[in-house]
Amino acid sequence: MQLPTDRRYASSHEWALVEGDEVLVGITDFAQEQLGDLVFVGDFKTGVHLAAGDLAGVVESVKAASDIYAPIAGTVTAFNEQLEAEPGELNEKPYESWIFKMKADNVADLEQLLSAEQYQKENT
Repeated sequence: MQLPTDRRYASSHEWALVEGDEVLVGITDFAQEQLGDLVFVGDFKTGVHLAAGDLAGVVESVKAASDIYAPIAGTVTAFNEQLEAEPGELNEKPYESWIFKMKADNVADLEQLLSAEQYQKENT
């Protein structure tokens, strides 16, 4: 499993990447592999404040539905609407396809998440 080292990882299989003053959130390659072909990404609401671990939205595959959680506390600022039409983007490019963006309450909270090496050890 090859993981980008420029981001942090939640045990619940989300990744978080700082971009400017926002944090992009997506799912890991491990997560999309476990789910299979994704057919729906949604229920994400902008303007909502979430605590770390709060339900942010869902992804559904031909096999199962899976909740997506906020990796850190913050306010959801955007949803990647392209995924509504093309949910398979997450299967094809899990580390280039973000699901939602958030304005973090404290960007330093990302340090509480797993490094790529730690995440890989947990999931191999």
